[in-house]
Amino acid sequence: MGKTIGVIIDYLTDDYRRQIDAAAAKHGYATRYYPDSRSAVGNADDCEILFGHCSQKVIASARNLKWFCCCWAGVDRFCKDELYQNPKCLLSNSSGAYGVTIAEHLVMTALMLLRRQLEYNELIRTRGWDTLPGTIHSLYGCRITVLGTGDIGTSFARRVKAFCPARIVGVRRSVKPADPAFDEVRASAELDRILPETDLLVMALPNTPDTVGILSRERMALLPEGAYVINVGRGTAVDQEALADALNSGHLAGAALDVVVPEPLPADHPLRDAKNILLTPHVAGNTTLPYTQQKTLDMFFEDLENYCAGKPLLHGVDRKKGY
Repeated sequence: MGKTIGVIIDYLTDDYRRQIDAAAAKHGYATRYYPDSRSAVGNADDCEILFGHCSQKVIASARNLKWFCCCWAGVDRFCKDELYQNPKCLLSNSSGAYGVTIAEHLVMTALMLLRRQLEYNELIRTRGWDTLPGTIHSLYGCRITVLGTGDIGTSFARRVKAFCPARIVGVRRSVKPADPAFDEVRASAELDRILPETDLLVMALPNTPDTVGILSRERMALLPEGAYVINVGRGTAVDQEALADALNSGHLAGAALDVVVPEPLPADHPLRDAKNILLTPHVAGNTTLPYTQQKTLDMFFEDLENYCAGKPLLHGVDRKKGY
């Protein structure tokens, strides 16, 4: 059986295919392209490596798989040991490729919320043409807390700091040196003391046991009246019923969610009718951005070198930790 790399990529182009073929041939691999996961299920037994947007069924059916390089950043669905026929199969992700596109989404939604664009959209839609009572807010001088100081959180912080003066506090599992875009980095254990000093809470967390329900009803109550929440990590991090209540009561001035539970969100879900809610269907990290597409390939090529040299994967994921 020859060495084969199986590829399932939603955004495959002739140029990307040439790059993949060249990288594979350099290390003595053949490449096999599948148009989608359905066509790969049961037909990937000769693949030592799978790269791209694979379903769980593909991974579970690949008997000789030694490494799955996922084109997504979030890989919680691929962390279960029982999914793999080879218990030593390596897993890597593309965390680091999505900071640019998701940071732009965060800046967009933050400005829409702070400047009350949702309310003005509704005003214009109903044929109104007035100035809304009350005030608008600004990123200038905003007290921003970013849960998760990885690629996404850091990319957002850099863009805000380039945009205007704002105080940005990063929150992570442990305090380590972070990008200078953060004015301060504090440990997750201090979150309850940080929330009362937060005007805008940005959440960019993976789905792990520690992050599930991290923004609970009690913690929403700790946020100042009129605060905003944006979540681009995982929907499991937020108590969605409590969020709807906090928005409808006016305690929170607005929220933007790109991730929810379940996905897709049912048509009758209370969040759909909550006040000042901006919902997007998990598109913040849309891979149509050429930068993101090329970056995922470059990360795979980088780790293909490591894999073939018997070195640890630079973008490897610990399946027990989930990141």
